[in-house]
Amino acid sequence: MTKKYPILSGKQIVSCLLKLGFDSVSQKGSHVKLCRMEKESKKIVIVPLHEELAVGTLKSVLLQANLSLEEFMKEL
Repeated sequence: MTKKYPILSGKQIVSCLLKLGFDSVSQKGSHVKLCRMEKESKKIVIVPLHEELAVGTLKSVLLQANLSLEEFMKEL
């Protein structure tokens, strides 16, 4: 079974990442930088605040955040 990625806005993704323990660090233009400490390392994720993000962009954000689609969807 293939995974069905939803079409979300940048604000929705940022909101979900904040619930998952990320902190908003900075914003430059329409891009928000989020950060979360994990054991010995720091995870940094950049999210564009567009009305709709492409599925590939969402996949990239989840990869950067080290999250599965299932983990992300539970908090959405």
